[in-house]
Amino acid sequence: MHLKNDNLVLRYATVDDVKVLCDWWSDGKVMAHAGFPNGIYTDADKLAERIKDENSSSRILIIEIDCNKVGEMNYEVQNNIATIGIKICDFAYQGKGYGTKALSMLIEFLFKDMKAEKVVLDTNLNNKRAQHVYEKIGFRKIAIRNNCWRDELGILQSAVDYELEKEEFFK
Repeated sequence: MHLKNDNLVLRYATVDDVKVLCDWWSDGKVMAHAGFPNGIYTDADKLAERIKDENSSSRILIIEIDCNKVGEMNYEVQNNIATIGIKICDFAYQGKGYGTKALSMLIEFLFKDMKAEKVVLDTNLNNKRAQHVYEKIGFRKIAIRNNCWRDELGILQSAVDYELEKEEFFK
């Protein structure tokens, strides 16, 4: 998959992206919004094997802007329901509309090419910026799960669940 819209490209991650993905995921500043203020350790060899599995229903994508790697997305499709996630990891590119544009591109791909009928995601209840983006695209808030998990510091975290039906997206 290689989607392009002006200077924004979404493409499947390759083994050449393993280092930058591991760097992003281990950076507590990048991962704090997801509840990992110390980052997460990722085994580079296992990640490379996962990326090589082109038949998997779960894929990692790289977001590029002007040929610069600035973030990552992921999706998994099961029973015509796609579960997605996104991180703009380079702070210089946050708050400029790239996340909204990248999400819209991915969602259209999932509905048209992957035959998904619904897209679901969740985010931390404190991540108001993400919630704004999701709702702007058309996602409906379906649940708030209060104190549903503890972050790596032992602090209880809450999550918001969202969904978007195919017909709602293409209205």
